[in-house]
Amino acid sequence: MQITPLDLIVVVGFFGLVLAVSLLRKRSDQNSESYFLAGRGLPWFVIGLSIVAANISTEQFVGMAGQGAGPVGLSVSLWQLAGSVGIVIIAFTLLPRFLRAGIYTMPEFLEYRYNPTARMILAGITVAVYVLVLLTAVVYSGGLTLHTIFGLKLTHAVWLVGGIAGLYTVWGGLKSVAWADLILGLGLLLGGSITFFLALDAVGGWGAFVEANEAKLHLIRPASDEALPWTGVVGGLWIVIIYYVGLNQFIVQRNLAARSLKDGQLGLVFAGALWLIVPFAIVMPGIMSFQLYPQELAEAADKAYPVLIKNLIPEGLRGFLLASIAGAVVSSLASMLNSSATIFTIDIYRNVIRKDCSQKEQVFVGRISTLLFVIFACLAAPALSNPRFGGVFQFIQQFQGYIWPGTVAAFLMAILLKRAPGSAGVAALLCGPAFYGILQFLSTVDILPLHFLLQVLVAFLLCVLVMVVITRLRPLPQDWHLPDRHVIEEATPVWVKFAGGAVLLGVALFVIIFF
Repeated sequence: MQITPLDLIVVVGFFGLVLAVSLLRKRSDQNSESYFLAGRGLPWFVIGLSIVAANISTEQFVGMAGQGAGPVGLSVSLWQLAGSVGIVIIAFTLLPRFLRAGIYTMPEFLEYRYNPTARMILAGITVAVYVLVLLTAVVYSGGLTLHTIFGLKLTHAVWLVGGIAGLYTVWGGLKSVAWADLILGLGLLLGGSITFFLALDAVGGWGAFVEANEAKLHLIRPASDEALPWTGVVGGLWIVIIYYVGLNQFIVQRNLAARSLKDGQLGLVFAGALWLIVPFAIVMPGIMSFQLYPQELAEAADKAYPVLIKNLIPEGLRGFLLASIAGAVVSSLASMLNSSATIFTIDIYRNVIRKDCSQKEQVFVGRISTLLFVIFACLAAPALSNPRFGGVFQFIQQFQGYIWPGTVAAFLMAILLKRAPGSAGVAALLCGPAFYGILQFLSTVDILPLHFLLQVLVAFLLCVLVMVVITRLRPLPQDWHLPDRHVIEEATPVWVKFAGGAVLLGVALFVIIFF
């Protein structure tokens, strides 16, 4: 790709603005709440855009656009559409409970509901997966993107991505991350929208696009489909979405930092509305890219988005789009760094290693752990270029399935089974990875071949069954109730509920039109 001096000026200027805003918005770090939760003062629009920026990374610009260009087509949008539904539901169900409890992390909730063992299991698993898998994979994918576009040496590109994200995360905590996301999120959505309209014009307009790609513009795929069968969507996708939008620390941490219940709920609804843009800004451009340049994508559909940028986007604007894609990586990385440091500091260091540590010490540990995590990720990332890992997205996917079933079962049953004892929560967290691992093995040897989303569903149901049996055998003497440790307003404004309903209606219309 030909990168002009004007493109480079735009890229440098974009990231200069991001760093300036994030460092200037640094909050007082005299206590852990200020550093890890932005003093619980984030407004709704920052929460919404920050969630979008944290969510969208090269997994979308490369993976989703690539799948759109391939036979999967528009159906890959179901991940984001389901996310829009899930995040609205979470806004009015789990979020009020989490805010009233005044928690910092998801593992902390499990201690209140079950016992310290449950908290430590989830904290340990989460930090391990974030550091060993997610952070390393995001740093690698970001470095690979810069390597491919700008010709930087992979090692240098990895340290550049890690350095930018690590700088403002260490400096200002969640507040710096969230305000940087405000710019990065707007850049992502604007850049994707520009690409959509330029590509749509290149293919001859909406009518010509639909006529040429009719087979790809359907959401529902047959049960025999290997990529995304309708049985997997109905069966296990909702479990993944509950975890991702409701229990995943690097998404939920913004909700916990809301300045009010209204801001938290409206921020989630806003994020759900913005996710409706993704099929147009990322997936459809991938389909158009294959329509326009089938020869260039014949062997590598994942190049769909870069090919569009190379061939369609003019000088200067090309630099903005490249900066937006690189910014997506930096945003996701910063979010994961901040969340990893929060869980390590609050759930492991303060809760186990040094229970009487001061507020300043907690902030110091948070900064040091952030620095160590990003250094480890940058050192480990180049190893993912080894073919034996099967690609970065496969690397991520192999491990996520081990977390979803047990964690979702433990949290949902924490509320639905009011007399579930602590041992039931611990059992779910331990059985989830075991059940999923067994199902993975049985599928690999063709004894029980199931799509991985159906494996998630089966593992989840088995975890629930284990919890129900334990509860029947050793129930709590009385119903459990979540403690109210943080005062928030109880009432949700009616117009916020209407906004949530509008997002759900938007999803329904999209599904009906592209069924």
